[in-house]
Amino acid sequence: MTIGGSWDDVPPDAATVDRARAAVHAALDAGITDFDHADIYAHGKSEAVFGELLAEDPALAGRVRLQTKCGVRLPGNTAAPGAPAHYRLDRDTIRAGLEGSLRRLRVDSVERFMLHRPDPLADPHEVAGALDELRKEGLIRSVGLSNMSTRQVALYQQLLTTPVTALQLELSLRHRGFVEQQILANHSEGAEHSFPEGILEYCAADGIEVQAWGALARGLYTGAPIPPEDQHAAATAETVHRIAAAHGVSGEAVVLAWLMRHPGGIRPVLGTTDPRRIAACAEAEALAPRLGHEDWYALLTAARGNPVP
Repeated sequence: MTIGGSWDDVPPDAATVDRARAAVHAALDAGITDFDHADIYAHGKSEAVFGELLAEDPALAGRVRLQTKCGVRLPGNTAAPGAPAHYRLDRDTIRAGLEGSLRRLRVDSVERFMLHRPDPLADPHEVAGALDELRKEGLIRSVGLSNMSTRQVALYQQLLTTPVTALQLELSLRHRGFVEQQILANHSEGAEHSFPEGILEYCAADGIEVQAWGALARGLYTGAPIPPEDQHAAATAETVHRIAAAHGVSGEAVVLAWLMRHPGGIRPVLGTTDPRRIAACAEAEALAPRLGHEDWYALLTAARGNPVP
């Protein structure tokens, strides 16, 4: 979750910190103890506000696990105002990114340090060496990757001595290429989908946790405005509502349970900071094993707009 307020350099005010505190404690009350960060979130203010919460309540540090990311360079944020948006994963940038995050979070180390996006200009050997150095210094416990292909994950596993423990990908009922890739194998429609081939199976075989960012599809099926021309989204929202009513849960729980029902062990990354919505999302864990085949496929069919082949 991004808890630092606006994506600019305006310092967070007391109200922003209060909302952040409420969101973090709502997550803890819901059984959520892993918190996802990145140096770019709210211009670093997301980490800084979380660090303020840790400073005011030292016991909080023992209740949470932190991961953060580096590598995305945004103008006026992690890059100079006139620079183009780009990715950078050289040794110095990786170290500086982590040191900045640790400083803002006010911690000595993080559970997991993630490469946010692949940098085509990065030397994988240099990247692996930089990450291994950080682990040897006790600054990180493991490495995570984000938005990478199966071959990229395999390469970093080969080069690193530090364990790769997680991979973040955009996965949701709307961004469902991971399912389409499976059901459209040996089918002409399969060429329309660019999801990394075999990545979920690879991660399952190697014990790499798959984390889904964008898991709620920006609330498209749970109350966000639906464009009039998007008939598939409207039908999917109706299906979500029907299944939620049948199970006595929130629509958010249905959308997330659809992901979690998949045997790939997908863990949604929540972006919401609304305590009520956090509690609604927490219902997904209990719903996932109860979501039957027919309901799961009904959601898939509604989202794709036509039956499976």
